[in-house]
Amino acid sequence: MRIAIVILALCAAAYAQQCVPVPDRVDCHPDPDASEENCLARGCQWCTGDEGTPWCHVPANYGYKMVGTPEETPNGYRVTLSRSTNASYFGNDAETLTATFEVQSDYRLRIKITDGTDRFEVPLKINPPASEPASPLFSIEFTNDPVFSFKVIRQSTGTVVFDTSLGGLTFSDQFIQLGIKIPSTNAYGIGENEQPSYRHDFSKFTPVPLFARDQSPTGYKNSYGVHPYYTVIENDGNAHSVVIVNSNAQEFVIQPTPGYVYRTIGGLLDIYVFLGPTVEETVQQFTEAIGRQSIPPYFGLGFQLCRWGYDSIETMQATVNRTAAAGIPQDIQYGDIDIMQSELDFTYDPTRFHDLPAYVTELKSKGIKFIPIVDPFIKYDEPRGTYPALDLGDQMDVWMKRSSGEPWIGNCWPGQVYYPDYSRNSTKQWWAILLREYKNLIDYDGIWIDMNEPANWGKGDVVVGCENNKYNNPPYVPAIETRDLVDNTACMDVEQDFGIHYDTHSLYGWSESEPTTTAVRDILGKRSIVVSRSTFLGSGNWVAHWLGDNMSTWSNMKASIIALLHFNLFGMPYAGSDICGFGMNSNEEMCTRWQQLGAFYPYSRNHNALGNIEQDPAVWGPESRESTRRALLIRYTLIPYLYTLFFHHKTKGSTVVRALFHEFTKDPVTHGIDEQMMWGSGFLISPVLREGHDSVTAYFPDARWYSYYDGAEVNVRGAYTNLDAPFGFINLHVRGGNILPTQEPAMNTDASRQNPFGLIIALDDESLAEGTLYYDDGNSIEPQDSGLYFLTSYTYNNGTLRNQVERNEFSEMSQKVLNTIRLMGVDREVTGMTVNGNAHTDFTQLPSGEVQVNNLNLTMVTPFTITFQ
Repeated sequence: MRIAIVILALCAAAYAQQCVPVPDRVDCHPDPDASEENCLARGCQWCTGDEGTPWCHVPANYGYKMVGTPEETPNGYRVTLSRSTNASYFGNDAETLTATFEVQSDYRLRIKITDGTDRFEVPLKINPPASEPASPLFSIEFTNDPVFSFKVIRQSTGTVVFDTSLGGLTFSDQFIQLGIKIPSTNAYGIGENEQPSYRHDFSKFTPVPLFARDQSPTGYKNSYGVHPYYTVIENDGNAHSVVIVNSNAQEFVIQPTPGYVYRTIGGLLDIYVFLGPTVEETVQQFTEAIGRQSIPPYFGLGFQLCRWGYDSIETMQATVNRTAAAGIPQDIQYGDIDIMQSELDFTYDPTRFHDLPAYVTELKSKGIKFIPIVDPFIKYDEPRGTYPALDLGDQMDVWMKRSSGEPWIGNCWPGQVYYPDYSRNSTKQWWAILLREYKNLIDYDGIWIDMNEPANWGKGDVVVGCENNKYNNPPYVPAIETRDLVDNTACMDVEQDFGIHYDTHSLYGWSESEPTTTAVRDILGKRSIVVSRSTFLGSGNWVAHWLGDNMSTWSNMKASIIALLHFNLFGMPYAGSDICGFGMNSNEEMCTRWQQLGAFYPYSRNHNALGNIEQDPAVWGPESRESTRRALLIRYTLIPYLYTLFFHHKTKGSTVVRALFHEFTKDPVTHGIDEQMMWGSGFLISPVLREGHDSVTAYFPDARWYSYYDGAEVNVRGAYTNLDAPFGFINLHVRGGNILPTQEPAMNTDASRQNPFGLIIALDDESLAEGTLYYDDGNSIEPQDSGLYFLTSYTYNNGTLRNQVERNEFSEMSQKVLNTIRLMGVDREVTGMTVNGNAHTDFTQLPSGEVQVNNLNLTMVTPFTITFQ
């Protein structure tokens, strides 16, 4: 196997210095206080222009030169580079670099650039591709004119998918930079943050900083997680994705080229390009590399209630009781820090939350699970011998250390605290012991890990401060909030087993996730939910994610769709926003609309902050309560479909929630839509996102679409239309060509799992439809690996529905039945039907054309043929 390679000829004439066109400028003074004097001192060019554009920028001949020609390796190429300019941002530039290009499969390319010194590399396991390269989808082109750059080119179309000729390649001790041209302005990703639109805006220069921080979703501010990953839809509809595996403080600058300038202040450049060519395939290829999220426990797809501010067990009980009285389903109740004694982990307050263990037992008897919060830090000045978490931590040497060897001290909920080093084996053992003892105290069903950026209400060590060294005060800090690395977290020279905090800060929540999930699985002996606020590449292997401390605003509601689409790209589909908002007071209209949308978050939880008015769905008026009840009953009806989508994610890497362009990439209108979302390929959600609106403008790509409610076909295709959306109503549509499995809903999933199944069949233009159902016991660990599950496919063709059982290793399925069918899109009157050759008369055709069939009573494991006449 060889890939095509081209080396462009060198330009003989010396490059004449001149102003680079504004869209292509790479900022040579991204740090504050740029001036012409400072710019020229760096060997850069000063060209004035509009506000917000780089006046100081690198010249076109800035960078490195290729030494000789690329050297062939067994699976790619190695290139030696030599620094070719005296210009320098901050000094200490590497004189020689090595760039390796490893063709890992037909669709995956790894590019690694380093200076040969011992630099930090993220300890993320990258899984091998499913197959060796045979006929790569790409070629690589190298040039030395005016300096070294390379292009990754899609073979089938000639599209340049990754192009470093934007310039600015820099590799110094604490400043690394690479300019990347992309082939389209349809680009998405780079998180975690709150972006105003899903599609990036390339009309201006916008820095997107990444550095884990206790920061509520606010614009492009760096927030809880770090996911340096983006996806581009090329102009012909093909797609590719890129991830840069780096955990140091970093930023992408979106710029008009179109392209990105990537900067990081540590580690190295470790880049993976995934060639797709479909959007879904790029996500599948990316998650193949970094790992995929486990199928949630079945109860995890039910509705969840939480708040910080219950204050007492009576308040919590009253909330649960009124939810049930309103007929609103609930599967999980959370305990926030209210339940703790003096905000100490692994405790509960015996006064305000007296009898909490008994109440948890009572909840479980009603089918409601319980999940408590656990923070990462431990109060260090509790009297020794009174707080087991502290005593055992001291004994097992689990704390992050100052350079002196003493534990560093921060300030958070319980006061001054130590922080565990989750990269240390003894810490993992200590954490497992505490979680097991906590289970003996409170019979929990999962764990919620918070504040793990790690958060600290101060700057670095609150006792001794931070040393003035190159880690705490590097020459450059990306455009993170406050532009201070130690603000709201640890000193950067604090030590962990897998590196100093300068390198590992954004890995803290990631490092806590695996030992938490491993311990909880071992303790419970079954699947559980571990929800983490801070995440990194690969966190989906272990944890779910909620989108943090959002606000009760309409803009935050809309932004939740964008963030949910992001986390599906990032390989973490089990995610969701705090419904109705965490901070600020909600109101009935906003909360009702948010509950309608949140009913279709994969992770569906209403959560509220201390000091705000109550916002659980049963606290509002009767119309609002009924709206939430209806939306959630639809969710519970569709959980078999949602559960099947998670199976497809785990086994293939597919998204669960996706933008319309995943399914209709050739339709350019879909590229900018971020106020609608889909479950899989077959279910469209179009919420109201604006105050005072009783209609929604929804886009319907060129396909057949049917109202979920009555099966009426939408009368537009490939166009926007205005849909009525009165106060208690959310628009939901089924896409033609899909068969969605359903189950009769109940007040929780324990009950709904005992009910009969159904099918929604929506016909396409050829009167065809297909779908699958995955089902298991809902609790066993990694059932897709053990094979203990049920999988069947359904096809509708020429008026006949058939099933084919593909796997039948879940014994309870033989006691479950298919009882109902909703058939949408039949363009004639149905006068009769047969089931396995026998007439069946219990069906009705609605004025909308939908055919509703009842009382089939077909065993789920038995093959059948149903014909509509």
